[in-house]
Amino acid sequence: MEEKISAIKTWLGTGSINIFGLPMSGKDTQGIKLAETLDAKFISSGMIIRAMEKKTNNNYTKHGELIPTNVFYEWVLPYLERRDLFNYPLVLSSIGRWQGEEDQVISVAKGAGHEIKAAIILNISEADVEQRFHAAKVLADRGEREDDKDLEVFRVRIKEFREKTLPVLQHYKTLGLLVEVNGDQPREAVFNEIVEKLYRRASQSQA
Repeated sequence: MEEKISAIKTWLGTGSINIFGLPMSGKDTQGIKLAETLDAKFISSGMIIRAMEKKTNNNYTKHGELIPTNVFYEWVLPYLERRDLFNYPLVLSSIGRWQGEEDQVISVAKGAGHEIKAAIILNISEADVEQRFHAAKVLADRGEREDDKDLEVFRVRIKEFREKTLPVLQHYKTLGLLVEVNGDQPREAVFNEIVEKLYRRASQSQA
């Protein structure tokens, strides 16, 4: 494992990896662990948006919709250009979820020295994430997130992913950047698959 991690670090440099998936697919869980493993900085669009909504007294995501693209550009995109992150690789959690935003994300990331080297999709069915929603309600392990309190709002988030984010992933696939991972397995197995597939990509780049 250490050899594979070292190879991934060399390949990644100060680049970035963008992780996508349905709500409750494990994007932040896997992203945080991957960032720690790669000595990278973790940036979550969801965390940024929730903090900014609280700060500005706005609630764009209250009903489950994605924030407008112009707000995304104002609130989230500048994080890719932060000077304190210049010398680090980045692990991103769903930065640019709406079709059309991905080109701007790719451009800004590259200009800031964080070229996107891979976009990971954690594949899991809509039925399975809905089961996770109900389990999380029982366990009460998701805090007080507004967009996790109501099943209908959660279903809107799923619909938004299907209609707006899947085309983003198709674009990454066309660019040869998409890495598909089975998200419906134990967390450790998901992480190991991420490492294995990133290692393969790193090895192919050196071939």
